[in-house]
Amino acid sequence: MIYFVGASCGDPDLITVKGMKLLKEANIVLYTGSLVPKEVLSWCKEDCIIKDSQSMSYDEIFSFLEQYKDKKLVRLHTGDPSIYSTIAYQIKFLKSKNISYSVVPGVSAAFGAAASLGIEYTIPGVSQTIVLSRVEGKTPQPEQLETILALKNSSIVFYLSILLLDKLKTTALKMGYNPNTPCYVVEKATWSDEKIYKGTISDIKSKVSHIKGIALILFGDFLNQEEKDISHLYTL
Repeated sequence: MIYFVGASCGDPDLITVKGMKLLKEANIVLYTGSLVPKEVLSWCKEDCIIKDSQSMSYDEIFSFLEQYKDKKLVRLHTGDPSIYSTIAYQIKFLKSKNISYSVVPGVSAAFGAAASLGIEYTIPGVSQTIVLSRVEGKTPQPEQLETILALKNSSIVFYLSILLLDKLKTTALKMGYNPNTPCYVVEKATWSDEKIYKGTISDIKSKVSHIKGIALILFGDFLNQEEKDISHLYTL
Protein backbone atom coordinates (compact mmCIF):
# COMPACT_ATOMS: atom_id res chain seq x y z
CA MET A 1 0.00 0.00 0.00
CA ILE A 2 1.20 3.49 -0.88
CA TYR A 3 0.18 6.21 1.57
CA PHE A 4 0.30 9.84 0.43
CA VAL A 5 0.72 11.74 3.69
CA GLY A 6 0.61 15.49 4.23
CA ALA A 7 3.53 16.46 6.47
CA SER A 8 1.84 19.83 7.04
CA CYS A 9 3.54 23.11 6.28
CA GLY A 10 6.51 23.50 8.59
CA ASP A 11 5.98 22.84 12.28
CA PRO A 12 6.58 19.08 12.63
CA ASP A 13 3.97 18.91 15.40
CA LEU A 14 1.26 19.81 12.90
CA ILE A 15 1.32 16.40 11.23
CA THR A 16 -1.90 14.48 11.91
CA VAL A 17 -1.99 11.65 14.41
CA LYS A 18 -2.78 9.30 11.53
CA GLY A 19 0.21 10.57 9.56
CA MET A 20 2.47 10.12 12.59
CA LYS A 21 1.26 6.55 13.10
CA LEU A 22 1.91 5.70 9.46
CA LEU A 23 5.46 7.08 9.68
CA LYS A 24 6.08 4.95 12.78
CA GLU A 25 4.88 1.84 10.94
CA ALA A 26 6.41 2.56 7.52
CA ASN A 27 9.03 0.32 5.96
CA ILE A 28 9.79 2.92 3.27
CA VAL A 29 9.47 6.72 3.21
CA LEU A 30 9.86 8.84 0.08
CA TYR A 31 9.80 12.53 0.98
CA THR A 32 10.31 15.92 -0.68
CA GLY A 33 13.56 16.94 0.94
CA SER A 34 13.55 20.62 0.02
CA LEU A 35 10.17 21.20 1.66
CA VAL A 36 9.58 18.67 4.43
CA PRO A 37 11.22 19.43 7.80
CA LYS A 38 13.68 16.69 8.70
CA GLU A 39 12.19 16.56 12.22
CA VAL A 40 9.09 14.87 10.80
CA LEU A 41 11.24 11.88 9.87
CA SER A 42 12.14 11.34 13.54
CA TRP A 43 8.97 9.24 13.83
CA CYS A 44 10.41 6.64 11.43
CA LYS A 45 11.80 3.30 12.58
CA GLU A 46 15.56 2.83 12.69
CA ASP A 47 15.44 0.28 9.88
CA CYS A 48 13.09 2.35 7.71
CA ILE A 49 14.43 3.09 4.23
CA ILE A 50 14.23 6.88 3.77
CA LYS A 51 14.70 8.41 0.32
CA ASP A 52 14.73 12.08 -0.74
CA SER A 53 12.81 12.62 -4.01
CA GLN A 54 14.18 16.13 -4.59
CA SER A 55 16.57 15.13 -7.37
CA MET A 56 14.46 12.29 -8.78
CA SER A 57 12.63 12.35 -12.11
CA TYR A 58 9.02 11.18 -12.41
CA ASP A 59 10.21 7.92 -13.95
CA GLU A 60 12.54 7.36 -11.00
CA ILE A 61 9.75 8.11 -8.54
CA PHE A 62 7.38 5.74 -10.34
CA SER A 63 10.03 3.03 -10.38
CA PHE A 64 10.63 3.50 -6.65
CA LEU A 65 6.91 3.31 -5.84
CA GLU A 66 6.51 0.17 -7.92
CA GLN A 67 9.61 -1.44 -6.44
CA TYR A 68 8.23 -1.16 -2.90
CA LYS A 69 4.51 -1.55 -3.65
CA ASP A 70 4.27 -4.62 -1.39
CA LYS A 71 5.73 -2.75 1.57
CA LYS A 72 4.12 -0.08 3.74
CA LEU A 73 5.38 2.98 1.85
CA VAL A 74 4.71 6.58 2.89
CA ARG A 75 5.00 9.20 0.14
CA LEU A 76 5.48 12.26 2.35
CA HIS A 77 4.46 15.58 0.81
CA THR A 78 4.66 19.06 2.26
CA GLY A 79 1.44 20.77 3.41
CA ASP A 80 -1.68 19.01 2.19
CA PRO A 81 -1.31 16.52 -0.67
CA SER A 82 -4.25 18.03 -2.54
CA ILE A 83 -2.47 21.35 -3.22
CA TYR A 84 0.55 21.72 -5.57
CA SER A 85 1.82 18.21 -4.84
CA THR A 86 1.47 16.41 -8.21
CA ILE A 87 -0.21 13.46 -6.52
CA ALA A 88 -2.72 13.29 -9.40
CA TYR A 89 0.08 12.29 -11.77
CA GLN A 90 1.46 9.79 -9.29
CA ILE A 91 -1.96 8.28 -8.59
CA LYS A 92 -2.59 7.94 -12.32
CA PHE A 93 0.55 5.79 -12.50
CA LEU A 94 -0.51 3.70 -9.49
CA LYS A 95 -3.92 3.09 -11.02
CA SER A 96 -2.32 1.98 -14.28
CA LYS A 97 -0.38 -0.65 -12.30
CA ASN A 98 -3.31 -1.57 -10.02
CA ILE A 99 -1.31 -0.48 -6.97
CA SER A 100 -3.40 0.37 -3.92
CA TYR A 101 -3.06 3.81 -2.34
CA SER A 102 -4.58 6.04 0.32
CA VAL A 103 -4.34 9.79 0.99
CA VAL A 104 -3.92 11.37 4.44
CA PRO A 105 -4.50 15.14 4.60
CA GLY A 106 -2.25 17.72 6.21
CA VAL A 107 -2.25 21.42 7.12
CA SER A 108 -1.62 23.53 4.03
CA ALA A 109 0.58 26.63 4.27
CA ALA A 110 -2.40 28.91 3.67
CA PHE A 111 -3.92 27.78 6.95
CA GLY A 112 -0.62 27.68 8.77
CA ALA A 113 -0.02 31.28 7.70
CA ALA A 114 -3.49 32.34 8.86
CA ALA A 115 -2.82 30.78 12.26
CA SER A 116 0.53 32.56 12.56
CA LEU A 117 -1.12 35.87 11.63
CA GLY A 118 -4.11 35.23 13.89
CA ILE A 119 -6.56 36.02 11.10
CA GLU A 120 -9.79 34.69 9.61
CA TYR A 121 -10.29 34.35 5.87
CA THR A 122 -14.07 34.68 5.97
CA ILE A 123 -14.99 38.16 7.24
CA PRO A 124 -18.74 38.99 7.20
CA GLY A 125 -19.52 41.69 4.65
CA VAL A 126 -15.98 41.59 3.26
CA SER A 127 -15.16 38.09 2.03
CA GLN A 128 -16.86 34.72 2.11
CA THR A 129 -14.68 33.19 -0.60
CA ILE A 130 -11.10 31.93 -0.42
CA VAL A 131 -8.98 31.76 -3.58
CA LEU A 132 -5.80 29.66 -3.54
CA SER A 133 -3.80 30.23 -6.70
CA ARG A 134 -0.47 31.22 -8.20
CA VAL A 135 0.75 34.02 -10.45
CA GLU A 136 1.77 32.73 -13.86
CA GLY A 137 5.52 32.56 -14.39
CA LYS A 138 7.40 29.74 -16.05
CA THR A 139 4.60 27.36 -15.12
CA PRO A 140 1.49 28.00 -17.27
CA GLN A 141 -1.60 29.22 -15.42
CA PRO A 142 -4.88 28.33 -17.20
CA GLU A 143 -6.66 31.12 -15.29
CA GLN A 144 -5.70 34.69 -16.13
CA LEU A 145 -4.42 36.80 -13.23
CA GLU A 146 -7.04 39.42 -14.16
CA THR A 147 -9.78 36.83 -13.67
CA ILE A 148 -8.51 35.96 -10.21
CA LEU A 149 -8.12 39.59 -9.16
CA ALA A 150 -11.62 40.37 -10.47
CA LEU A 151 -12.84 38.56 -7.35
CA LYS A 152 -12.25 41.68 -5.28
CA ASN A 153 -14.46 40.53 -2.42
CA SER A 154 -12.45 37.37 -1.89
CA SER A 155 -9.52 36.38 0.31
CA ILE A 156 -6.69 35.61 -2.10
CA VAL A 157 -3.59 33.55 -1.31
CA PHE A 158 -0.83 33.07 -3.88
CA TYR A 159 1.51 30.11 -3.64
CA LEU A 160 4.82 29.86 -5.50
CA SER A 161 4.69 33.50 -6.60
CA ILE A 162 7.11 35.46 -4.43
CA LEU A 163 9.32 36.31 -7.43
CA LEU A 164 6.28 37.65 -9.34
CA LEU A 165 5.20 40.42 -6.99
CA ASP A 166 5.86 43.09 -9.60
CA LYS A 167 3.41 41.40 -11.97
CA LEU A 168 0.81 41.13 -9.20
CA LYS A 169 1.23 44.80 -8.27
CA THR A 170 1.08 46.08 -11.85
CA THR A 171 -2.01 44.04 -12.66
CA ALA A 172 -3.83 44.91 -9.43
CA LEU A 173 -3.26 48.66 -9.79
CA LYS A 174 -4.26 48.51 -13.46
CA MET A 175 -7.52 46.88 -12.39
CA GLY A 176 -8.33 49.69 -9.98
CA TYR A 177 -7.22 48.25 -6.67
CA ASN A 178 -6.48 50.84 -4.03
CA PRO A 179 -2.68 51.22 -3.71
CA ASN A 180 -3.17 50.74 0.05
CA THR A 181 -4.83 47.35 -0.29
CA PRO A 182 -3.18 45.11 2.34
CA CYS A 183 -0.63 42.60 1.09
CA TYR A 184 1.21 40.31 3.51
CA VAL A 185 3.99 37.81 2.91
CA VAL A 186 4.57 34.85 5.21
CA GLU A 187 7.94 33.22 4.66
CA LYS A 188 8.17 29.55 5.69
CA ALA A 189 4.81 29.50 7.47
CA THR A 190 4.97 27.70 10.87
CA TRP A 191 8.66 26.79 10.45
CA SER A 192 10.92 27.67 13.39
CA ASP A 193 12.45 30.47 11.28
CA GLU A 194 9.14 31.80 9.96
CA LYS A 195 9.02 35.51 9.14
CA ILE A 196 6.00 37.74 8.53
CA TYR A 197 6.02 40.92 6.44
CA LYS A 198 3.07 43.28 6.39
CA GLY A 199 2.51 45.99 3.82
CA THR A 200 0.36 47.09 0.92
CA ILE A 201 0.34 46.11 -2.71
CA SER A 202 2.39 49.27 -3.34
CA ASP A 203 5.22 48.70 -0.87
CA ILE A 204 5.42 45.00 0.00
CA LYS A 205 7.99 44.22 -2.71
CA SER A 206 10.59 46.46 -1.07
CA LYS A 207 10.19 44.52 2.18
CA VAL A 208 10.57 41.02 0.74
CA SER A 209 12.87 41.40 -2.26
CA HIS A 210 15.46 39.21 -0.49
CA ILE A 211 13.15 36.16 -0.35
CA LYS A 212 13.86 33.50 -2.96
CA GLY A 213 12.35 30.42 -1.33
CA ILE A 214 9.17 29.28 0.40
CA ALA A 215 6.68 32.11 0.91
CA LEU A 216 2.98 32.87 0.59
CA ILE A 217 1.38 36.12 -0.55
CA LEU A 218 -1.92 37.08 1.08
CA PHE A 219 -3.82 39.86 -0.68
CA GLY A 220 -7.07 41.69 -0.08
CA ASP A 221 -9.15 43.82 2.26
CA PHE A 222 -9.93 40.78 4.42
CA LEU A 223 -6.53 41.37 6.02
CA ASN A 224 -7.96 44.43 7.76
CA GLN A 225 -10.08 41.95 9.78
CA GLU A 226 -12.95 44.45 10.06
CA GLU A 227 -16.48 43.07 9.70
CA LYS A 228 -18.88 45.11 7.57
CA ASP A 229 -21.83 42.96 8.54
CA ILE A 230 -22.91 41.03 11.61
CA SER A 231 -22.38 37.29 11.55
CA HIS A 232 -25.59 35.35 12.15
CA LEU A 233 -23.72 32.32 13.42
CA TYR A 234 -24.47 33.06 17.06
CA THR A 235 -27.69 35.04 16.73
CA LEU A 236 -30.91 33.62 18.14
